Amino acid sequence: MALRVAVDAMGGDAAPAVVVEGALQALEAAPGRLEIQLYGPRPVVEAELAARQALGREGLRLVDAPDVIGMAESPAVAVKTKLRSSIHLGLQAVARGEADVFASAGNTGAIMAAALFILGRLPEVSRPSVVGFFPTTKGRCLVLDIGTNVDCKPEHLLQFARMGSIFVERVWHVERPVVGLLNVGEEPGKGNALTKAAYELLRAAPDLNFRGNVEGRDLMHHVADVVVCDGFVGNVMLKLGESMVTAFVEMLRQEMAAQGLDAAQQRQVLGLLRGVLRRFDYEEYGGAPLLGVNGAVVIGHGSSSARAIARMIQAAAELVEQDVVRSIAAAFHPA
Repeated sequence: MALRVAVDAMGGDAAPAVVVEGALQALEAAPGRLEIQLYGPRPVVEAELAARQALGREGLRLVDAPDVIGMAESPAVAVKTKLRSSIHLGLQAVARGEADVFASAGNTGAIMAAALFILGRLPEVSRPSVVGFFPTTKGRCLVLDIGTNVDCKPEHLLQFARMGSIFVERVWHVERPVVGLLNVGEEPGKGNALTKAAYELLRAAPDLNFRGNVEGRDLMHHVADVVVCDGFVGNVMLKLGESMVTAFVEMLRQEMAAQGLDAAQQRQVLGLLRGVLRRFDYEEYGGAPLLGVNGAVVIGHGSSSARAIARMIQAAAELVEQDVVRSIAAAFHPA
């Protein structure tokens, strides 16, 4: 049976064009594996499908969602007033069992608020979290929270560690993932009140493979598979990582010009750098799961291209195939 992915056709800066194109790419890459449900205003989405001669395409279903929540709209207002939006109706399909997962590159705040209202939290999870993927010298690590919860309590960081460990174990197939606490020093007792208290909770948790404190300079050397922090710190890290893709290229161009490299040499050096910086590109990951809600949800970057949308849909399917939501629920309620 095909996995049913409810996709927000109006989510993202360049929607619906890139979303429709990305959905078609995802279907092409996995014939028969997916049923993609596109949620959006029927005339608008139909026009995009018609332009690509994809009306009636097998594996693709259009669901009319006349309301649109813009990227800059207030999440609180939009969630209360636009009840027939692509975000609302897509999440309701998951809640009713008509879709297996919801994927959107739309307004993150609105997705979060609507998911909490429609799907609810998993029992014992007080703070659902969006995760971030960071490249390392040995692959990648998972960081959470990356901005969903800017103010946290120690027990929230413990929950993030549990949810992140399950994701890494199920989706990345890493046995007994190593957990680290992002801090200003490696030694126990370092940090502020939050990290000191969180350290003790993490150390006492028998179900976690806790390494201890992790400094920012060590994160990309893969000292841990899962790194936990509050959303304020995590979001600063995320935005810094995103800036590297463009800033490093610009600085390298300046240096090559100063060194007098010719055009051929510059192309060769830039090619090497872009190969490294590709690891920082959010399009490589497509979307990040929202962990802790009672249903599978993946959130993509607002400026996603069609390629990133296709990857987001694939990531959504992986979340369902590895049964991450049920595994998290079981971890908080062990038999």
